Amino acid sequence: MSDSLYYDDLEIQDPEQREQSLFSRLPDFISHASLNAPAYTSLFTNLDTSQVVCRQTLAKLPITRKSDLSALQQKQLPFGGFGARKIGEYQKVYSSPGPIYEPESSRVDYWRTARALYACGFRKGQLIHNTYSYHLSPAGSMLESGAFALGCAVIPGGVGQTELQVKTIADLCPDGYVGTPSFLRILLEKADELGLDISCIKRASVSGEALPETLRDQLTARNIHVLQSYATADVGLIAYETSYKDGLVLSEDVILEIVKPGSGDPVAPGEVGEVVVTVLNPDYPMIRFATGDMSALMDTPSACGRTNQRIKGWMGRADQTTKVKGMFIRPEQVNAVADRFTEIGRYRMVVTNPNNVDNLCFQCELTCLDESVLDKITQAIKDLCKLRASVEAVSEGTIGNDGKIISDERSYE
Repeated sequence: MSDSLYYDDLEIQDPEQREQSLFSRLPDFISHASLNAPAYTSLFTNLDTSQVVCRQTLAKLPITRKSDLSALQQKQLPFGGFGARKIGEYQKVYSSPGPIYEPESSRVDYWRTARALYACGFRKGQLIHNTYSYHLSPAGSMLESGAFALGCAVIPGGVGQTELQVKTIADLCPDGYVGTPSFLRILLEKADELGLDISCIKRASVSGEALPETLRDQLTARNIHVLQSYATADVGLIAYETSYKDGLVLSEDVILEIVKPGSGDPVAPGEVGEVVVTVLNPDYPMIRFATGDMSALMDTPSACGRTNQRIKGWMGRADQTTKVKGMFIRPEQVNAVADRFTEIGRYRMVVTNPNNVDNLCFQCELTCLDESVLDKITQAIKDLCKLRASVEAVSEGTIGNDGKIISDERSYE
């Protein structure tokens, strides 16, 4: 790999050549999935895979929704029949909130994150401070594997322990940061408080939450080059930002569709819809996987010279599932909290972002106001949702009868 603008020549190949390559490989890939992943054996009964050679025929295949994965997996553990290997043949197995179990094989750059890191300016021989979670969640490993593929060393910082992390950065002088943008700001503020110099961080590849322009400007003012990427624990890297900051460029080996929410029908180019991806990963094939995220295709390639399609980035959720601090929180998790307490009537998890920091508040109408109950609810949220939230008891009738379990009230300037 040369130190060029591009990770490899695939990024600048003729768009028609890329399309032909993807769809020429698709029939054998679907056949492999049908033979080795029981879920697809069932979904694709009587399917002539040789006919799935274009977007029109792909669009006729059934959708698999991320929001359904937890229930599907509980019926057929561990992966709902979508794994194409026996569990012991994988290298790692993760547990994301839901729970949803995700595998990782020993394939180099399994999650394909090296492209996003390369676009951000990371190069072989550099040291990267990785603050994504290493505990059960795959996020830490997702970026670590990409760093290793580039030939970079990694400080496995994980989440929390801000003072220790700042001291480590000051001592070891990593070339850059990967993690959520809000945690990078927290580290910088902690360094200021402690009088430590962490100006060694010159670049940051961020994901897991929105990147408001005000926060990007704050980080840029500290001479940090910040680019964002879009990935999920189920399919890995989907798209990434380049130095031109003109949308997110699709990763290679990804077929992306934008469909009408609640259906599998593609929308017209430029229209906002749900992101559906097919990723050619033989170990864990995800075919027409509906992420639940909203976005839109952009009309032209990026000015950076990469020729793949661009999307506008994250534009909300197609369902009530919400990403908070890099973790998904689902209505079924919030329901599970409420089910533990007979005192809870109507309830709602409210997500806000004061000062661009995600905040959770569990609002509930209680038949009996007791501080000990509030403490138990707080602990239940931590146990079941894997996130911290405040608990607010509200008067009867405050929460509307509208079926909304999670209310995302964040605003971005």
